Amino acid sequence: MSEPRPLDPTDPPDPDSGAGERLMVVRLLRLPVRLHVRAREHGESLRREFQLIADQARQPHHGAAPKELLALTVAVSARYSGFAIEQEDAVDAALEAGEPHIDLTMRVPAAATQAAAALRAMMDEADEYCREGKHMLTMATPPDLVAYRSWYLTEFSRQVAGLAPQPWSPGACDVAPCPHPGEPVDRVGE
Repeated sequence: MSEPRPLDPTDPPDPDSGAGERLMVVRLLRLPVRLHVRAREHGESLRREFQLIADQARQPHHGAAPKELLALTVAVSARYSGFAIEQEDAVDAALEAGEPHIDLTMRVPAAATQAAAALRAMMDEADEYCREGKHMLTMATPPDLVAYRSWYLTEFSRQVAGLAPQPWSPGACDVAPCPHPGEPVDRVGE
């Protein structure tokens, strides 16, 4: 069994949340390698800053980070562990080979829908703190990475709901907003 990698905003939902549950296959088609790597790097920046905030909060005279930000830091760090090494290795190999896209297959519990919705809400909340610029130095997620994150997390909800995988398309979330994971998915026209 592969060891989990650290959190990034494109983490699949926590596979341990559905222990004993039947696993569903989720296929991420035409995953944009360079965009994924950028999303992973942005997530690593957030994770480092969250770690600093958590470390600072343990000090006797810690700064004035709001309780909500501290709770978000703990929730994100505790719940999401990231891609399995196998998937990250495949992305890294594709990057090294100069491949622009890769298809990945994962097995996740049906609870991945709720986990994807929770992760999206947490990442959106983190972006709000980043935009405020009061308590965090990391920049808010750029629009192209937000669109990627939306597609990525939506695919878990769509496919767990029994819908066919939708390959990445750069404008997929530009025309109409991608539904939040966990929201009902319209099957009309699919």
